[in-house]
Amino acid sequence: MNRRVVITGIGIYSCLGKNLDEVTVALFQGKSGIGIDPVRTLYGYRSPLTGIVERPDLKNYIDRRMRQSIPEEGEFAAMATFEAMQKAKIDSDYRSKEEIGVLYGNDTSTQAVIDVHETMRKKKDSMLIGAGGAFKSLTSAVSMNLSTIFQLRGMNISVAAACASGSHAIGLGYILIRHGIQDMILCGGAQEVNIYSMAGFAGLSAFSSRIDEPEKASRPFDKSRDGLVPSGGAASLILEDETHARKRGATILGEVAGYGFASNGGQIWQASETGAMISMERALADAEMKASDIDYINAHATSTPQGDRCEAKAIDKLFAASGTPVSSTKSMTGHECWMAGASEIVYSLLMMNNHFIAPNINFETPDDSAANLNIISKTKEQKVNITLSNSFGFGGTNSTLIIKKYN
Repeated sequence: MNRRVVITGIGIYSCLGKNLDEVTVALFQGKSGIGIDPVRTLYGYRSPLTGIVERPDLKNYIDRRMRQSIPEEGEFAAMATFEAMQKAKIDSDYRSKEEIGVLYGNDTSTQAVIDVHETMRKKKDSMLIGAGGAFKSLTSAVSMNLSTIFQLRGMNISVAAACASGSHAIGLGYILIRHGIQDMILCGGAQEVNIYSMAGFAGLSAFSSRIDEPEKASRPFDKSRDGLVPSGGAASLILEDETHARKRGATILGEVAGYGFASNGGQIWQASETGAMISMERALADAEMKASDIDYINAHATSTPQGDRCEAKAIDKLFAASGTPVSSTKSMTGHECWMAGASEIVYSLLMMNNHFIAPNINFETPDDSAANLNIISKTKEQKVNITLSNSFGFGGTNSTLIIKKYN
């Protein structure tokens, strides 16, 4: 069985906006969602830069008992999923009758773990943790809560693959639907933004210290880049078998055409030109496409010296001859980590359906490795029919997705 896999719903909650309309405007305007969190300085971070994401108020969406089990990143995911379900025209009555799976990317629930241990440290009584605290602290907390909130009765798995988590979740959902194992799956990625979530990575000196100009701190492919800016939120997509979608009269927003992956097999922190190449080549082969078929590349590029360099070299080898437009939306969002692979598919679909390419802002002086690339530094209005999106992560995990306009 080799079914076509389409996208019928999308939702987003990010530093660019709390819904699809707000995010579309921000992408078109090249607006940065990065700012200063002074609490990070007090806590011990050398850089207080972060994507600014407001905590949602779920009181009007779910009851108090359910809210007790949801960590911060789960709150973001719930908001993105409410929007995706609405976009896909899937209501509670439909969900109670039909089988829908969930594959959601998430690799930490840091604050919930710390909260549990703080309760133990202060109260010396495990009974005071409560069921809510226990469930919040699991890496699978997002998929568990989404399954409960939205009555999902199909596949139910969290995908933990560092900064490629959201992308792999979509890729795996695509495989399951393509081979007839599920008809519909909620896929996505979520990332917490509290002060505890990125402390370990701050210790690696991975973050930009361009504190005087927060909106200019994330500079993918630029020669003066000095590190990434952590960010977060959530993005949700409804993946569906084409026949199933058409039968229920769903509006089809795009199609997942290919999925590629690779593991670098090197040091845990090292990016790899070879791994990126294999991932992209595998996605192209799966989609039965050539490099020249791709209209736009949404690069992984996080604004780190090594990571951007490796990806630029891989893109250069495959796409420079075609002059394929390239940009990294992380120039505006910062690095949304476990969420990024899913959010960047949502961003790409918004560009595709509104006929523009969002800019790689803060691109002033190309790094030598990116000199041959067609990097889009200003918003470009044009039709985009096929997009390739890269997501790479610590531990050497690589994921590439190809999405196209449905016809």
